[in-house]
Amino acid sequence: MGWIFVFLAAASEIAGTLGLKMYSQEKTWKSGALYLAGFGASFALLYTSFHYLQMSIAYAVWIGIGTAGAVVFNMVFFGEPKNLMRFVSLGLIVVGVTGLKALS
Repeated sequence: MGWIFVFLAAASEIAGTLGLKMYSQEKTWKSGALYLAGFGASFALLYTSFHYLQMSIAYAVWIGIGTAGAVVFNMVFFGEPKNLMRFVSLGLIVVGVTGLKALS
């Protein structure tokens, strides 16, 4: 159950990040609502996951998925640069989070 909350929290964080990017470009109520609701839901879901999982593991997975997801979404939707080193860095994030989970 805790992992469901972590993955939903990470998805909400990605939504909040997209809303923040959209809000920085054009201040509309929709982008502001996505920004605030995304991050608000993310923190609430992450907090709930702490009832089921170790905080250090849940937080690491949440931040890893959220960071990697935000980078990928920004590359796809907002034209951020795509290069080999960015993909290598994303791979290292995934390997690091997987390693933390595997060793806990």
